[in-house]
Amino acid sequence: MTALSATATVAQARTLFPGVLACAVVAAASTFLAEHYGAPLMLFALLLGMAMNFLSGDGPCAAGIEFTARTVLRIGVALLGLRITAAQIAELGWQPLVIVVVSVVLTIGVSMMLARMLGFQSLFRLLSGGATAICGASAALALSAALPNHPLKERATLFTVIGVSVLSTLTMIVYPMLAHTIGLDQRAAGVFLGATIHDVAQVVGAGYGMSQPTGDVATVVKLMRVAMLLPVIVFAVLLVRARASNSGETSGPRPPLLPAFAVAFAVLVAINSTGWLPEAVAKAGSDFSRWCLVAAIAGIGMKTQLKELATVGIKPVVLMLAETAFLAALVLALMRWAP
Repeated sequence: MTALSATATVAQARTLFPGVLACAVVAAASTFLAEHYGAPLMLFALLLGMAMNFLSGDGPCAAGIEFTARTVLRIGVALLGLRITAAQIAELGWQPLVIVVVSVVLTIGVSMMLARMLGFQSLFRLLSGGATAICGASAALALSAALPNHPLKERATLFTVIGVSVLSTLTMIVYPMLAHTIGLDQRAAGVFLGATIHDVAQVVGAGYGMSQPTGDVATVVKLMRVAMLLPVIVFAVLLVRARASNSGETSGPRPPLLPAFAVAFAVLVAINSTGWLPEAVAKAGSDFSRWCLVAAIAGIGMKTQLKELATVGIKPVVLMLAETAFLAALVLALMRWAP
């Protein structure tokens, strides 16, 4: 029996290897381009993956691309837990935590209402609202992984990742100038940048571009938003279950209340908070998480046809711009209330 299992595992690995290798190559190329030209890593991975979408057809790479876009994605999201500790959150006090929790909840709520008014399907409402409120492309991928399969799921995920990646780059440039213009001190500027810019990399770039203390605060506040990923995943799954039972909007088996990768995320946060985990191990896990997410988004890009994205129209762009503007205005208002 053991020999048969080993043989089956080797056969499966051989089947998956070409597609996984293709995604890894795209991830490496995207990382090189992002580091040398300063553009969003996820956006490069998407564009290069879409340029190679012929690999996802019937052929030796198809199975591995599917595996990377689903399983490797979940591994990457779980390992995000190695970026966060309870001490990091406690260090800044209660005000930034309140700002993060309130802004995430209200942004997702307003985003879903606005998306409904614009006529979007509930799947895109969750993805765009969660991506804007929490941590950009990583949140979109995590929510997508937690939700059941849907004919429009991958297109919605891809468009959300493209949108938040572009907006993250724009806000990385504009928000430090805004913080300087309205006279925010270093700590307040860090809270503002960490609570509003979508992706972690752009938060780091914007924060440390202003000053070391601003960058330190912005990074920790951003990680607070990443920690909100777990309750938002639970909310998303509960919402999907309720809609499925009431209206039959989604099909197939109900997703688990807490997917395995979400449980792993919470466990890794707890372990990392104890201080028992060597710093080198936590850093290696965090770096591997980034590689997994980049490879996964490359796989999603390979599975997507450009003509599908051309049909989305202007309304999703308007929605994501409105969500981003609302989040910035809300955080500034909350900072006045809880300085």
